[in-house]
Amino acid sequence: MKIGLIIYGRLDTISGGYLYDRKLVEHLEAAGDEVEIISLPWEGYGRSLLHNTWFALAEQLRLADFDLLLQDELNHPSLFWLNQRLRGHISYPIVSIVHHLRSSEQRPSWQNWFYRQIERRYLASVDGFVFNSQTTRQVVQSLVGTEQPNVVALPAGDRFEPALTPSQIEARAQQPGPLRLLFVGNLIERKGLHVLLEAVAGLPASDWTLEVVGDTAVSPRYTQQIQQQITPNVTLHGPLSDDDLAAKMAQSHLLVVPSSYEGFGIVYLEGMGFGLPAIAGIGGAAHEIITDGLDGFLVADAATLRQRLHTLHHDRAQLAQMSHAAQIRFAAHPTWADSMSQIRNFLQTVISAQAEIQTEHKNGYPPARV
Repeated sequence: MKIGLIIYGRLDTISGGYLYDRKLVEHLEAAGDEVEIISLPWEGYGRSLLHNTWFALAEQLRLADFDLLLQDELNHPSLFWLNQRLRGHISYPIVSIVHHLRSSEQRPSWQNWFYRQIERRYLASVDGFVFNSQTTRQVVQSLVGTEQPNVVALPAGDRFEPALTPSQIEARAQQPGPLRLLFVGNLIERKGLHVLLEAVAGLPASDWTLEVVGDTAVSPRYTQQIQQQITPNVTLHGPLSDDDLAAKMAQSHLLVVPSSYEGFGIVYLEGMGFGLPAIAGIGGAAHEIITDGLDGFLVADAATLRQRLHTLHHDRAQLAQMSHAAQIRFAAHPTWADSMSQIRNFLQTVISAQAEIQTEHKNGYPPARV
């Protein structure tokens, strides 16, 4: 297959969505497929809308000899009208990779109303979907219906190779001293680091330590807010290599990322591979990974989070039990190879269906979409 992929910026950008796209490209290329990356510039939402009018981009896509074009839904403001303009000028189908909708995030309702209009038009302009969770599929289908071909291919957590034994996890949980907390995520408001800092501020300083791993440059204003909340118990690392991050996970007791919304939440699963119970927010698809009270907690606010941390610090037997459950949950999850193979099979099906439609059209039947 010859496949195009439209993204913003670079494929090696640090985020769960880009990791998913990167794993897919690696799998396709390993299977012998050719993938051409089409990178659009990172710009504000308003300026991105103007990409729809770029003649050079439209011509590039019109003349491309792809079997299929993938688009990361993050690029929806750049493509919602352009896709419609390309209809009748391209022979290949367009499939959108949807991690989560912008309009699902917490913000003033009037803003999400505006984003929803653009996203609805974009979602209606493609021929199929790759979803990262059942939650994401349900949200999209509530906007545009259930007719388009789609596949749910869950992200995986086996990017690392955790090798902790149950006895090591047990010993770690029972170690005396403060609860060692780990936050992993870019420093943006949606990830909820401010909620975590508010929660631990109400606990004795001797009960906890917190290490924060994530890019501080994504939202400078938010990072400045976080720096004002930091105490001596908090270490702000910035991004780390995979090896260094794996070492942090192996040493920690809990992974705490109380996001207001997650389309899936790859980091929760990655932490579970190291026997880390995951604490997440209640918004989005975290419930598809975390069973509340068994292998982690879903919390609605800082007060609830504080209580959960207090309980686990003083009840190390419960911490150990949840740590074992987290490792078991990780082991039962599909691997990246499983999920990416599922996507490749789906893309082949979409291409075959498009070929059949074109054959019917040549034989005198009216054109149809995949």
